[in-house]
Amino acid sequence: MAMNICHRLCCSSGYWAKTVEPQGALAQRLQSKYGDRARIIHGDGADTGLPTADFSSVVCFTMMHHVPTPPVQNQLFAEAFRVLQPGGIFAGSDGVDSIPFRIAHFRDTCNPLDPQLLPDRLARAGFVDVEVEVKHGEQRWRAVKP
Repeated sequence: MAMNICHRLCCSSGYWAKTVEPQGALAQRLQSKYGDRARIIHGDGADTGLPTADFSSVVCFTMMHHVPTPPVQNQLFAEAFRVLQPGGIFAGSDGVDSIPFRIAHFRDTCNPLDPQLLPDRLARAGFVDVEVEVKHGEQRWRAVKP
């Protein structure tokens, strides 16, 4: 399962977020913690059930390597594209594959994104203006829904 975080910034009403969390107990704890400032949905980021073209941005932080396979990662990219409004931004960050990264994930799902392949994967999901930056064992990306 995948986690996907969708944020919306509203100038007049302050900060508001929807988060999709695959672990039910954690989803409940997050909802209790953030109350009316967020809506925590127990579900799968690759199939959120959220409305099409409803969000100005979608973000994923340090979680894509926990998505079990490249095809499921691609489904998450496609879902991010689907829920974004035209002109919306998909951004994220994650670790880069290395021996220390693999050791840190011993007995855990570890399917790191290849930053050299990521631009093409995001383009296949429909994104344009894809930027990927790798620095200090981390990668971050930004892409736009046309």
